[in-house]
Amino acid sequence: MTISNISWPKLRERGGGLIFALGLNALLVLALLTLAPALDPEKVDPRNPVTFEMAASPEPEAEKSPERTEKKKKEEAAAPEKKKVEKPEEPRKPVEKPVETPVEKPIVTLPVQPKMPFLQLDSAQMAAADIGKMPKKDDSQSAGTAGQGNSRVAAGPGEGPGGVQLFEAEWYRRPTPAELGGYMPPNAPAGGWGLVACKTVENFRVENCQALGESPQGSGFARAVRLAAWQFLVRPPRVNGKAMVGSWVRIRIDYSRAPASGGGAGM
Repeated sequence: MTISNISWPKLRERGGGLIFALGLNALLVLALLTLAPALDPEKVDPRNPVTFEMAASPEPEAEKSPERTEKKKKEEAAAPEKKKVEKPEEPRKPVEKPVETPVEKPIVTLPVQPKMPFLQLDSAQMAAADIGKMPKKDDSQSAGTAGQGNSRVAAGPGEGPGGVQLFEAEWYRRPTPAELGGYMPPNAPAGGWGLVACKTVENFRVENCQALGESPQGSGFARAVRLAAWQFLVRPPRVNGKAMVGSWVRIRIDYSRAPASGGGAGM
């Protein structure tokens, strides 16, 4: 192949592409070198290292200079010798202890109490004084009543609520006008009465009260008595001297405009 046979246009095209590729590679290498992080050089401490040296303490002078020794001797010879004067110790005086004089204690004489004579009882008197054999009082006697006998029957069997027997109520403590006045009807007449039936419970209380009647009709007195009954204190009925707690009693309260007592029990 001779030079005359070379196609110059094709060679120029290939040469231009080769030069372009080399230039592109050079640009890439230059970009990589530019973007690469710069390595920090190792920092060197500019300060010099500090060293310490422990010097030995100076040795005491073996021999003092003759000038200082002579000067010190002259000063000692010129200065008068100071003699310590010791004071003689004074003899200690003996401490005199105070003589304790015995205190005479007063003699208290107690009066001789006379002996109490013993009470002598025979067997019959001892038996009569036995507290355990005394009759026990019923709860209904706590207010001072004897608690014996039967309570007065207000109505026979079947007359009370549910067919129970009613007894007349005996007050343990009568209700006060203040206890009754709070349940008075707003348009109550000048006078009248309310009648209820209540069941007795412990501690002289009543419960389950039911209206039985009132006068005048429609006055609301029976309802007022029923509402105030939770404050009532009534003795339980007695049968053969025994308190029948749980029995039913009939309670009647009389109302009037005049300032009078709270009312009474019974018809």
